[in-house]
Amino acid sequence: MQNSQCAIGVNTVDQIFSKWQLAVLSLFRFITGLLLFQYGVAKIFKFPVLPYFANVSPLIWTAGMLELVFGALLLVGLLTRPVALILSGEMAFAYFMGHMFKTGEPVFLPLANGGTAAILFCFACLYLATSGGGPLSLDAMLHKKGLIRPRTST
Repeated sequence: MQNSQCAIGVNTVDQIFSKWQLAVLSLFRFITGLLLFQYGVAKIFKFPVLPYFANVSPLIWTAGMLELVFGALLLVGLLTRPVALILSGEMAFAYFMGHMFKTGEPVFLPLANGGTAAILFCFACLYLATSGGGPLSLDAMLHKKGLIRPRTST
């Protein structure tokens, strides 16, 4: 009797959470875009004033522009898949160039090289590149209005 009650409880929780899956995907996209956007604002506009973004190199400035523009596109869910794929690549590059090899010697452990956020952003954006922006996005709105073609399954 107790096993069937447990199974019923698990099924109920699964049904409750799966009902919100697409809305949470949209929220995940929005928050990921917002966090990347804030890095772009800090690197390009120096707001807020942070010592490690005070005098950025051209490479970091370029990364900031990507994060500013593409983070904004993720915020609104426009061109989500290609934007997220580019950002995923940028974050992988940031991890290897800016964290793993920043001392010259490879430091692979993210806790030791400060690269945890870069790895999380890399895989968050990779997920968004495969899943899309969700129903609360400009991509979804344009698709509903017939302004963009749906993706075809292969």
